[in-house]
Amino acid sequence: MLDILSPGLTLKQGFLQPLGLTVYRLSKDIGVPQTRLSQIIAGKRAISVDTALRLAKYFSLDDSFWLEIQMAYDLKKEKDKIQDELDHIVPFQPRSKGT
Repeated sequence: MLDILSPGLTLKQGFLQPLGLTVYRLSKDIGVPQTRLSQIIAGKRAISVDTALRLAKYFSLDDSFWLEIQMAYDLKKEKDKIQDELDHIVPFQPRSKGT
């Protein structure tokens, strides 16, 4: 089960709401369609490199900030999805040279 916020909820709850920004205003300020941001917030779209760079610039963050959040979310989501399969994978053990 996911225990981390999606990038969209991070954007909404960590930035838009506290700063009193609307999706419309943000979309105009960073030059992307409002639907793109709405889909990200709704969890229907991932943050692309293009959007990540625009958001980072706008909020004065490191260029990789949004991509790291997206990657951590994607990894956790996929791990939860395939955990049973991962549990059956035996880690590689190199043979010792004497055998």
